[in-house]
Amino acid sequence: MSRTITRSPQDSPDAGQNSESVLSHGLKQRHLSMITLGGVIGAGLFVGSGVGIAAAGPAIVLLFMGTGALVMLIMRMLGEMSAARPSTGSFSVHAEEEIGSWAGTTSGWMYWLMLCAGVAAEATAAGTIMHSWVSFIPAYGWVAIFMVFFCASNLTAVKNFGEFEFWFSAVKVAAIVAFLVLGLLGILGVFGSAPGTSHLTGHGGFFPTGVAGLAAGLLTTISGFAGLETVTIAAAESDNPSRNVARAVRTAVWRIAVFYIGSMAVVVTLVPWNDPKVATDGPYVTVLDQLGIPAAGTIMQIVVLVALLSAMNANIYGSSRMAYSLVSRGQGPRFLGKVTRGVPAAAVLASCVFGFAAVIAGIVWPTTVFAWLLNIAGCSVLVVWSIVCLTQLKMRRRLERESPELLSVRMWGFPYLTWLTLAGILGVFAVMAANADGRHQLIGTAVVVAVLAGAGHLKQRRDRQAAESA
Repeated sequence: MSRTITRSPQDSPDAGQNSESVLSHGLKQRHLSMITLGGVIGAGLFVGSGVGIAAAGPAIVLLFMGTGALVMLIMRMLGEMSAARPSTGSFSVHAEEEIGSWAGTTSGWMYWLMLCAGVAAEATAAGTIMHSWVSFIPAYGWVAIFMVFFCASNLTAVKNFGEFEFWFSAVKVAAIVAFLVLGLLGILGVFGSAPGTSHLTGHGGFFPTGVAGLAAGLLTTISGFAGLETVTIAAAESDNPSRNVARAVRTAVWRIAVFYIGSMAVVVTLVPWNDPKVATDGPYVTVLDQLGIPAAGTIMQIVVLVALLSAMNANIYGSSRMAYSLVSRGQGPRFLGKVTRGVPAAAVLASCVFGFAAVIAGIVWPTTVFAWLLNIAGCSVLVVWSIVCLTQLKMRRRLERESPELLSVRMWGFPYLTWLTLAGILGVFAVMAANADGRHQLIGTAVVVAVLAGAGHLKQRRDRQAAESA
């Protein structure tokens, strides 16, 4: 039996009030454009990609092409759903509507956990950089300063988040564009002799570490894309959510191709993949040193610090909005639904407190509690993407049947590319299951998913029984 499409579930705990009437609309199109740009240029690209290059060699370019294609398809699905039904809870709201409370609960809280763990990791790394410059303040002191600053800025108004991300992203975009230009000049021989294909085919060939290296590099490349989904959450607080999210998603494709695939191609062409400095100093510093750029290390440290602070800012924002949306739909403690001047203040504070607690865990229990948390967070994005695929399959068919005019953004090759994307995600799970570290991640993630899905299922049963008795 067909059911009529209604507005997304309420994102506010107050009856009869949805998120669009409670949260402010302080974000502009320029903010969303830069959030999308900045979302694909993070510390994972500037630093973490060096680990992937050391694991997979020049074949890292193919891995980024594959994972980049996967992310493009996921973003297209998110764009289709968010343009049709803008909501602060984004994919969590859509999953609840189309699949059930268990899916909304699982995807929403897993995403919240991933973002909060990201806040802890990024704050720790940023504190380490600042301590190397200003040593009389310990690293954890800098962490506290950053946490308080971004918590305060996110508590005041959503436009503060948007403005910080706009300028942070502007710095990152300028840095990556400058790197690509310098790298291209280096490949052409402007800074010395042209390397040709010597680094691509030498040092063990294009696939120097074989299948095992590709598997290790795969997990690194995927984690570098986590968090890009925040733009579909932010769109709900913009002046025209449907139009703005559609624009942001449509331009995400070439940005991923240029920034990730292009920069990785430059790196492995200009320097040997097995140069120890690629993993220790980072691929970008290694390339700039190779080209003879003065103070390359300091320049990239500044850029990496900006990338870390940008990610902290975005993750505090995204986690607070997701928590707010979940609580508004009865999937968490109600006190987190408190809104002050258009900002979900309680959810912002809760996300910051959890993030800072994770930082403390990293200091006290770095190899146990903190390692476990990061492992779960690393796998969370795959769980979320799987639910996004299943949700889009159902929502698209219902929209085509009942409200086709809402499909301003359409998933390419539906339903075949959606099923192919889901198969790709399952393939990543299979690769993880093939090695010991991956299996530990999967087991820990499975436990958390089971708890969340069970809680969501109980709520689903209670809601059904309440409806039947009404």
